[in-house]
Amino acid sequence: MNPASPAQKTSQPQRTPLFEVRKVSKHFGGLIAVHNMSLSIYPGTIAGLIGPNGAGKTTFFNLMSGLYTPDGGEFLFKGDVFSPKAPEEVAKMGIARTFQNIRLFSSMTALENIMVGCHCRYRHGVLGAIFKTRSHRQEEHSIREKSRALLDYVGIARYADELAGHLSYGDQRRLEIARALATQPDLLALDEPAAGMNATEKLRLKELLLQMRTDGKTILLIEHDVKLVMGICDHVTVLDYGKVIEEGSPKKVQQSPAVIEAYLGGLHHA
Repeated sequence: MNPASPAQKTSQPQRTPLFEVRKVSKHFGGLIAVHNMSLSIYPGTIAGLIGPNGAGKTTFFNLMSGLYTPDGGEFLFKGDVFSPKAPEEVAKMGIARTFQNIRLFSSMTALENIMVGCHCRYRHGVLGAIFKTRSHRQEEHSIREKSRALLDYVGIARYADELAGHLSYGDQRRLEIARALATQPDLLALDEPAAGMNATEKLRLKELLLQMRTDGKTILLIEHDVKLVMGICDHVTVLDYGKVIEEGSPKKVQQSPAVIEAYLGGLHHA
């Protein structure tokens, strides 16, 4: 028999997407916010979703997290079709998100904010909390330690006992990411995490996101900072008027005439 060719020797089984979107649409009256949108996100990657203001990015996030109900299409998570109906159900499934506008409990400490996130995996009920059972105390201790570790992971461990509302803007963004990670997500969806950050804060955020990918986390990133997206994403999808106009590697997207025209048009021609 002839020996196997090099291509046969090195062939790898095709990867299965962690999260898939198949022709999802959402209309608000006569406004088409998202139209026949499809994308695939693979484990251990950072996927970027970009587009001009009003392109439908946040509407899509609201669809996948159960805040809106799609008018058509389907979502698949870990190979199974699912219908996101409520944010808490989606979080328990393994999808966590942050918001464009920070939504922390400002009168609670940084540590307490993360502990709230941990409690979505909480096993003991109200009776355990009332009677302070041994198992409840053990779990509460575990949650506290895990929360401290997450604060350290995102680089703000020193602010554990500070009120969330007293933290700097960049540190509040990091805290929000840590709280999302506390739910133990398989997919973390970040809605413009760099919005309002200065150059130093953006650099620290970039380092954190790259570290998260190194640690095997899967991220879907909406972001207006194109330089940040192109510098860290493995795959980029571009929306314009609710439709996907381009997708692929950062290099392919940057060179796409459709993207240059729709997303960078004015700046490019200038």
